[in-house]
Amino acid sequence: MNRRRFLATTGLAGASLLAGCGSVQTQSTRAPPLVEGRPDATYRPTHVEGMGMAGMAEAGDYMVGLTYSYPHRFWTVTGTDAAQVDIQDGDSLHLMATVWDPETEMVLPVSAGVAITVERDGKTVDDKSPWPMISQNMGFHYGDNYQLDGDGRYTLRVRVNGMTERRLGAFSGRFGESAEASVNFDFAAAAVQDLSYEEFPETQGERAAVDLMEMSMLPTSQAPATDALPGTLLGTQTGSDGVYAASWLSPSDAAFLAEGESYLAISPRTPYNRVPLPMMSLDATVQQDGETAFDDALTAAVHPELGYHYGAVVPTDGSEPSVTVDVIAPPQVSRHEGYETAFLGTPSLSF
Repeated sequence: MNRRRFLATTGLAGASLLAGCGSVQTQSTRAPPLVEGRPDATYRPTHVEGMGMAGMAEAGDYMVGLTYSYPHRFWTVTGTDAAQVDIQDGDSLHLMATVWDPETEMVLPVSAGVAITVERDGKTVDDKSPWPMISQNMGFHYGDNYQLDGDGRYTLRVRVNGMTERRLGAFSGRFGESAEASVNFDFAAAAVQDLSYEEFPETQGERAAVDLMEMSMLPTSQAPATDALPGTLLGTQTGSDGVYAASWLSPSDAAFLAEGESYLAISPRTPYNRVPLPMMSLDATVQQDGETAFDDALTAAVHPELGYHYGAVVPTDGSEPSVTVDVIAPPQVSRHEGYETAFLGTPSLSF
């Protein structure tokens, strides 16, 4: 991938952008009625929307890609409750930021957040801290509906805050500082006709998911396959529709461990697409030979091979453990349609 290439107007084939002057009636046709009797799980949504590229730039240690779609409804999460956010009259587009490591191309959920300021002719048009979000076809990103001021050239200024997550392995010492980037974006109302849009009247509501979208300029936000996780796989469990993989690492698996230490890594992801589930609170208990080796909260962390996960260093003799994980708080991320009823429980899992 050419990391320095700048795309001002290029998007997916058949993808463009909804103009701010679109009528409420036009916008409502892009949001069909929700599925009745939705399951408390991942389900196939009523429709999917195309996504176009607004631009990309380096921001310190990060690479940032800015994409857009139609304004659309989504759900914010507080605790175990999800609240719907509807399309507003003046919304022009759903603007999204994807943040990743340019060396490994791993998408990085940054719990400290992202801010996007939209400017035109040196004046601020809209200024928000977009929500951390998961989408079946768009993966993990930061997104919100923004209001622009007609056709023309805009400057999108992005601030990525420093990561508070533990950085391990080759990520140690990186991503701790905030950084900023900006791109120029040519907005054209006529491009609305080119945005791809597909409804699923026959399969909406089924226990399934649409495929992740692929863009040549952006990496895909997926957790590692379970057979690719380093260390010994203790197993996988499903709770509140989330899939949890537990891996147990020794010093021979991870250079950040000292002799007499092991590392417990819990990697939660969505079913079907393996989108990481960040911004959770997990507790764990580790038993070895009938004794408790660890009983505390797990820490959110990133590692090139483990991906985004929750982990802890455990003093141990190296024998195989018995692990119990309690979900204290589910993922505090907003959701696009198809995920808004899933991952809201607080299960207990045993490995």
